[in-house]
Amino acid sequence: MRKRRNFLKGIGALGAAGVIAGCSGDNAGDGGSGSDGGSSDESTSDGSSSDGESTDTETATDTPSGPEVTFGGNEELNFNLSPSVPQEDLYVQYAPLRDHLEEYITNNFDVPPALDAQMNVGSNYSAVIQALGQGTANLAETGPFAAAVGYQTDNTDIILQRYGYGGWTYKSIIATRNDSDISEVADLEGRSVAFSDPLSTSGFLYPTAALQDAGIDVGNLPEGNGSQASFDPTFAGGHVQSYTLLEQGQVDAAAMGGFVRDTKTGPAPDAWQDVATTLHEDEGLPRAPIVVSSALDDDAQNAIQEAFLEASATVFDGADGEDGTDDDLWFSKVREADVETYQGVIDVAESLGVGSDFFSG
Repeated sequence: MRKRRNFLKGIGALGAAGVIAGCSGDNAGDGGSGSDGGSSDESTSDGSSSDGESTDTETATDTPSGPEVTFGGNEELNFNLSPSVPQEDLYVQYAPLRDHLEEYITNNFDVPPALDAQMNVGSNYSAVIQALGQGTANLAETGPFAAAVGYQTDNTDIILQRYGYGGWTYKSIIATRNDSDISEVADLEGRSVAFSDPLSTSGFLYPTAALQDAGIDVGNLPEGNGSQASFDPTFAGGHVQSYTLLEQGQVDAAAMGGFVRDTKTGPAPDAWQDVATTLHEDEGLPRAPIVVSSALDDDAQNAIQEAFLEASATVFDGADGEDGTDDDLWFSKVREADVETYQGVIDVAESLGVGSDFFSG
């Protein structure tokens, strides 16, 4: 499964980092059907073989057919979540998926007894990726930019891409208040701008590139704290939180994923229109990946990937198991992916001069 390629000529540019590839399963089907093509003794209806020897069919059925896998050498499968929405919502939304991973891997692979899937919400994207590199987490849901940085720094491998809100891509926006005198991105010079997280693709990376393209000095962003920029950046801690700062009049503009404007993740569309105006929009961002710790061997990575791909639709419907309710996950299915789908993300990061030392801070 693992394909590591060096997209960088030097260690400095994120270029290689981790653009996630949303392959649609071209690598599927390389597993055997369970038959080696040779003939075997046929069993009789009473469980004995045709040559008179008995066969233990119950034992074969009860034993998981998959390879022996471990997750960091212990009995826990640690699943980290990025703080894209309030923490209490994440636990409710992801609980059925956590339960499915535990059950599926236990039933289909040879794992330590009493494998327990744990779920934790990181304080920010960086904490989630660092946990994977440190071995305190085995897999995580995160954003494309965070996954890219994690890949470059050898903390993560990308195994899946998620589908949500009708597509495999999404939008990034910069918004202002309706009563603002800001009419174009260049007007943000000297103004205050909220971002969701320093490792957010739609809530930071693309908006920062838009500011730079408009001729605004972004200073040492995204690797620094923004003190050298010709505008005043602040990090809200999430996409909805970024919008909230704008709604409350604490900032002049706010960057966030387009889903805050367009879906029930944020305010209702009418409520958005009462408060905010879209100043800038980028389309075609690859939807977010599922990543695993690069310390996991191929068998463990394959087990996690297979568990996601074999999940039923109800796993994505939240705690109540019903589609169309408030606790649904934002994504409804996944497909195989690796680093190549996210080349656009890498290109934007390179345009900002992102280096590997970004992650060390």
